[in-house]
Amino acid sequence: MNLKTVAVVGAVVAVVAVGGAAAFIAGIGPLGDIGGGQSDTVTETPESTGTVYDDSSGSSGDDGGEGTASDGSGGDSLPPYTFAVTSIEECGQTCRDVTVRLDNNRDETATGISVYTRIFAGNSTASGDKVWEEKRDVGSLEAGGSTTETSRVKLSYSEGYQVQQEDGWITILTTVESDDVTITFKERRDVL
Repeated sequence: MNLKTVAVVGAVVAVVAVGGAAAFIAGIGPLGDIGGGQSDTVTETPESTGTVYDDSSGSSGDDGGEGTASDGSGGDSLPPYTFAVTSIEECGQTCRDVTVRLDNNRDETATGISVYTRIFAGNSTASGDKVWEEKRDVGSLEAGGSTTETSRVKLSYSEGYQVQQEDGWITILTTVESDDVTITFKERRDVL
C-alpha cells in the first residue's frame, strides 16, 4: 500500500466518523425521546416480598404504576408504595431530566427508604445490558405522604447505541426499599 492509498483510506474513515458524530448531535442518535416513546403493553408491574402486586388492568403504561393489587383477601388495594414519572425534559441527545413522585400508601410512617433505579437496553435485566443506574436515600415518609425528586439520566453514545441495537426498547427496574417493605416496579418502554 502506498502513501496515497493510506491517505485516501484515512480520509474516508474520518468522514464516516465525523458523519456519525454529526448524526448524534443533530438528533438522529440512538436515544430518540427517552420519555415520549410509546409503552408496549404495560409492564409497570410492582413486585414485592410477601404480597405480590400486579397491574392486571392491561393499561397502556401511563398510569405511573399505580395499578390495583390483590392481597388474596378478595379485595383490591394499593401497593405499599406507588412510583410515577411526573415529567421528562430533554437535556441533550442522550440526556433527560426525569422527575418522579414516590407515594407512601400505608397508614404508618415509612422509615429507611431508598430508591434504586436501573435501566437496561432491550428486554433483559442482565447486568451486561444495564446502561444506567442510581440509588437515592429518601429517609422517612409520613403515612399518605409523597416526595418528588429529579434525576439526570445521561447515557454515553455507546450506551445509546446499545439501546438503538435493541430497536429502542428499554426495561426499567425501580426498587423501593424501606425498613419493613421492599417493592420493585418493572416497566418496558420504546424510546425511539
